[in-house]
Amino acid sequence: MWLVEDTESALRDRVREVLRAHPGSQRAFAEQIGLDATKLSKSLAGTRRFTPAELTRIAETGNVTVNWLINGSDEAETVAAAPQRSAVLSRTGDAQEAGRHQQILDAAWHLIAERGYHAVRVSDVAQQCGVSAATIHYHFPGRDDLLTEALRHSVRQAFDRQVAELHSIDDAHERLLRLVELQLPKPGLLRLEWSIWLQVWNESARNPKMGVLHSDSYTRWHDTIARTIREGQQQGVFVADTDPDDLALSLTALIDGLGIQVLTDRPGRSVERMRQVLHDYVNRDIVRH
Repeated sequence: MWLVEDTESALRDRVREVLRAHPGSQRAFAEQIGLDATKLSKSLAGTRRFTPAELTRIAETGNVTVNWLINGSDEAETVAAAPQRSAVLSRTGDAQEAGRHQQILDAAWHLIAERGYHAVRVSDVAQQCGVSAATIHYHFPGRDDLLTEALRHSVRQAFDRQVAELHSIDDAHERLLRLVELQLPKPGLLRLEWSIWLQVWNESARNPKMGVLHSDSYTRWHDTIARTIREGQQQGVFVADTDPDDLALSLTALIDGLGIQVLTDRPGRSVERMRQVLHDYVNRDIVRH
């Protein structure tokens, strides 16, 4: 009980630290993350808890990670494998400059996801942000840097969502099904993330540098699945006679294949069908009967 209260208190302190570093008032910050100012005040006072979605938005707007908000470190051991250090945003430096960098990154990420990497020009990103092309080049020297950072942005977003959604779920079976849910290419943010991944897979085939970054990022996702399965084996809810890495390999491959089919609108493939197939696989091959 005290441990939970201490953790929540430390979380509120770190959110206050984000607020102090962010330009503008607390009300303006609340508006920026789409949260009623009264709810933010109540959460800071400890009379309500931040939701996973709110923590994710606070982290993104404050240029921090959810892992840092909850556990006090970007690389703390948690329910999801942490990204490589290079994929973690720095909290040091000028807040206004960091805000500009994030604005450009958000614009580039959405444009690449919606139009395709090769259809996006630096001038498009500049126009979207209302800045000069020189400003874009200051933050991202080359066009390839935009795709590289878009991938890192997706990795950070996925990690933040996983930590925010899963840190309070102790049952490994429930956590694994939630991981599956967080990976479904639903309309909106998740479908855009899938678009980024498809383009990264394509570029990785011709660009060794992008291939290394993709490999590091994908390893994080594989390790998150594997550690969840390993914990489920320790809890006695998953089969104990199969290597967790082998099960993770099969599950991630199934997710990838089904996700591509959903994104390319193959007849009979939908998010609902994908969810059912993945649940059937988990219940048939991973859950202990």
